[in-house]
Amino acid sequence: MTRKSGDASRSTIRDVAARAGVSASTVSRVLGGAYPVSAATRGRVMRAVRELDYVADARAKAIAGVGTPTLAFVLEDITGPSFAHMAHGVEREATRLGHLCLVCSTEGDVRHELEFVEMMRAQRAAAVILVGGTADTPEYRERTHRMADSLASAGSRLVLCGRPPLDPGAPVTVIEYDNEGGAHTLVAHVLAQGHRRVLFLGGRADHTTALGRERGYLAAHRARGLTPDPSLVLHGDFTRDAGHRLMQQALKDDLDFTAVVAATDMVAAGALTALHEAGLKVPDDVSLAGYDDIPFARDLHPALTTVHVPYEELGRLAVRTALEHTPGAPDEHLLLGTHVVVRDSVGPPPAH
Repeated sequence: MTRKSGDASRSTIRDVAARAGVSASTVSRVLGGAYPVSAATRGRVMRAVRELDYVADARAKAIAGVGTPTLAFVLEDITGPSFAHMAHGVEREATRLGHLCLVCSTEGDVRHELEFVEMMRAQRAAAVILVGGTADTPEYRERTHRMADSLASAGSRLVLCGRPPLDPGAPVTVIEYDNEGGAHTLVAHVLAQGHRRVLFLGGRADHTTALGRERGYLAAHRARGLTPDPSLVLHGDFTRDAGHRLMQQALKDDLDFTAVVAATDMVAAGALTALHEAGLKVPDDVSLAGYDDIPFARDLHPALTTVHVPYEELGRLAVRTALEHTPGAPDEHLLLGTHVVVRDSVGPPPAH
């Protein structure tokens, strides 16, 4: 029989399952946040959790010191190679420090993100790490500031890793890498080979990570007294399919370029396939560079010149900094460096 909400201290996951009309394993998936479930099922489970005050019971256990202390790693898409490496760093450091790491993949659903963060607050997770770029809007800042305040009130800590920082005074830890600077150095390297028509395959026009890399592309040109052709800046997303599609379109439109800088290594991989399909050789006919330095970049043919981002160290640092933070201490904003890894995919422009 389902227990009444007034008997919350004795509620179990089976009580929640019965109230929601699902299995106990489904409740576990919803609360864990690591497995996809339908919006309707998630809604039923979370409603049952509230009605039975099951999360409050879990909080009481956390306060009593029962179980392993936890922290949460929240990202949009766990299948992305760079995010996977960051998650690896988070998990390894959490394990080293005796914490359980919960991973939540939101697939871009803000409501799912908010639900998961609130659940972590109620369970007194040591920290919640939000990862990846986003649209830096007033709504984003207000929403994230509320998250930070809510977690801080429960003795937890919000960490923004590769996300836009908030206004001064927000109780957050911000850990970034030199996103724009990495792109600037990479494009400067391409320009130093003699290229003047450099195609940029960027990400979404409202995405902070993509915008930072585009700013670096533009700044590198300006530093050499060059004005980049706006027609050479194309927008898509950070996937291999987008790189393939954008490269095909650039070739179809007969854009004049001798080098390509892709916003990620995945985009570069798609572009490389399209160039090969068109009978073009890299770097003999067209030079190509990426960004991220994910492991397969060195296995492409030719091996990809790219920007190395210390994703695993970002993950480790996010955990260490959050767990070592003293409540009431000044907010922290840390910046890790990036560097260009020169391989075989960039050379001088072809002789005419």
